[in-house]
Amino acid sequence: MILLDFNRKQLEDTIDKIVERTMRMDMTWDWPCGVAYYGISKAYEITKKEAYLNIMKERIDKYITLGLPEVWTVNTCAMGHCLITLYQATSDQTYLKILESKVDYLKNDALRFADHVLQHTVSSNNDFPEQCWADTLFMAAMFLLRYGVMVGDQDLINDALHNYSRHIQYLQNEDTGLWYHGYNHIQKDHMSGFYWGRANCWAAYTMSEVGKILPKAYLYPDFMDITGSLSEQLSALKFLQTENGLWRTILDDPESYEEVSASCGIAAAMLNAENPLYIEYINKAIRGILENITADGRVMNVSGGTAVMKDRDGYRNISKKWIQGWGQGMALTFFALVLSCKEKE
Repeated sequence: MILLDFNRKQLEDTIDKIVERTMRMDMTWDWPCGVAYYGISKAYEITKKEAYLNIMKERIDKYITLGLPEVWTVNTCAMGHCLITLYQATSDQTYLKILESKVDYLKNDALRFADHVLQHTVSSNNDFPEQCWADTLFMAAMFLLRYGVMVGDQDLINDALHNYSRHIQYLQNEDTGLWYHGYNHIQKDHMSGFYWGRANCWAAYTMSEVGKILPKAYLYPDFMDITGSLSEQLSALKFLQTENGLWRTILDDPESYEEVSASCGIAAAMLNAENPLYIEYINKAIRGILENITADGRVMNVSGGTAVMKDRDGYRNISKKWIQGWGQGMALTFFALVLSCKEKE
């Protein structure tokens, strides 16, 4: 059991505030809401606080009544995470039918390239031909894995793990352990080729969840690839943590700003790894992230939506002024995981 240096009452109050502030956001059925409500789902699952489930259910039911998107994308599949939580808690078939629709899209209609790798999609257009982004692991691959395990569909489980393995192949630099933001299969390159912080958050966190989601994960060869990748990545990331306990939007660029959503996901992955060597880095992250939460629950210093930018300044100049669903969600995810540990006496 990992012992961490935190105040449980302070963290519980902070989660309450973040959930309340998140539900004041007017997000639509897309990935910002998907990540935000994933965080609320994790807070519910770990704290068992029914209020979190109820407030999320009320909003999701309203979305369904108003009408869902006519066409799914990889990014809109992120909303599947909270639907899994709602379905497991309520057995409401309405949620299951929407889940089945998202899975059917990913199986049969989503754009793929090379050896059946999911292309990252943000709209009904072919915006990024034959590109894979680390973001897809959170929005689609982890969702497929969770759903596949829930319904006992081995093909879906294998597809999810295959996508993890191929994203590792295309996006991780084996020399550094770090992940690039994206890969262009047509050009056979990483485009601008930067180690974007949130891409490494998506990769590290989702890989750290596989062994918790998938029973007897050790029996799957692709899981061995995932554990090896994660180990290399985390062992590199620990050296890039700043004195403030955070990670930068370009990880190895000292002139890039510290970015809180990436920091939450990386610290959560370290916590999931259950490696005592990471305790000091997790404790620094707890302090650093708490300092970026306002009194009303807004997670500060979260970079805006970010495509694979053309150059270093493209990443450096993304605004971090506004509240973002992914910042709220990843902070909730990290703090909820911290609550699942014991406090250091």
